[in-house]
Amino acid sequence: MTQRFEVGVNYWPASSAMRWWRRFDASEVKRDFARIREAGGDLVRLFLLWEDFQPRPTSVSDRSLAHLVTVAEMARRHALRIMPTLFVGHMSGANFVPEWALGSAAPPGRFRVIANDRVVERAMRNWYVDPLVFEAQALLARECAAALAGHPALWGWDLGNENSNCCAPPTSDDGVRWLDRMASAIRSVDAACGITLGLHMEDLEDDRRIGPAEAASVCDVLCMHGYPIYTAWCRSPTDPELVAFLTEVTRWLGGKDVLFAEFGAATRNGDPERGPSPLLGEDEAARYTERAFARLHAAGALGGLVWCYSDYDRAIWSEPPLDRAPHERHFGLWRADGTPKPAVAALTEWSGRLHVAPPPLNWTEDDRKNFYTSPRDTLVRLYRAYTGTLPMARPLL
Repeated sequence: MTQRFEVGVNYWPASSAMRWWRRFDASEVKRDFARIREAGGDLVRLFLLWEDFQPRPTSVSDRSLAHLVTVAEMARRHALRIMPTLFVGHMSGANFVPEWALGSAAPPGRFRVIANDRVVERAMRNWYVDPLVFEAQALLARECAAALAGHPALWGWDLGNENSNCCAPPTSDDGVRWLDRMASAIRSVDAACGITLGLHMEDLEDDRRIGPAEAASVCDVLCMHGYPIYTAWCRSPTDPELVAFLTEVTRWLGGKDVLFAEFGAATRNGDPERGPSPLLGEDEAARYTERAFARLHAAGALGGLVWCYSDYDRAIWSEPPLDRAPHERHFGLWRADGTPKPAVAALTEWSGRLHVAPPPLNWTEDDRKNFYTSPRDTLVRLYRAYTGTLPMARPLL
């Protein structure tokens, strides 16, 4: 059966970002969804901030569930579909975790931990093996799925956003067991819905024991996230071949179709340059977005979702994680005041296309074995062959 090439965005509102559910403004969502649809968007990936939906391990917030249903209804009215993402979790360089899912005091790690809207120095319980968190997550998955069961706007459920940045399973079996438990909880109330997992490029570069092969054993569709600006071994900060390459690698390792659920480019927002910067001008970001969609389509991806809908309002720049990640303030297709950037035209250009069959690959079983013994080195080698060039070393954000 012929399938549409999905085009859309990742969504947080400009005025509230990660505090969306506690500062919920239905009129803002309605306005945003109208813009997305008018520009040609089909699919909106959104995020259920974990502590807002599950303030205690044994209960789920009725208020947040009601907001979620409201969002689904708005999507339906605007002919959009939504992909809610559970257990968020990792977001824009920080880990948002309910206080009850934290363990003992710990020194600061790679990502700040935020609980009850405060940065805390505590370790996260490993939810793949911690009984309390494991069962609490199953409860949240079931209750959220029940709230939207059979809803016409529901595209499917995402079991997390780059979960390995929060914690990784001790073994691959633990990862598959967790995936199966969460998927079973959802399917117990909505057997027909699709399920995926928000993998990212670091799940390919390192063995985090929950990559495409593990996800494919449970999920209906695979997802991947990737950005040239974060990739030292690709050709440039605007290299559209990277997203196509990651799509093909993910499908090759997992054996299932791939939705590229995050790609995009942060812009300079009109600020004058002060020395070398990986941020792009708005026209340059538009050219990258168009080329990335073209390469994703040619690589046989099910679609592409741009990170993200909007720049964030200056009033929330002091809130974590935006306080220490200024580039995250300006990834939007729309500016914070609601005016479109040139990259919005890429949604319109690629809307309504049909998904095409992926091209054949010439990677071998030896390549696969090498990947599992030395993933990053193998990725770089395959990428060089894929592009026919050597990557250039360059600074990252």
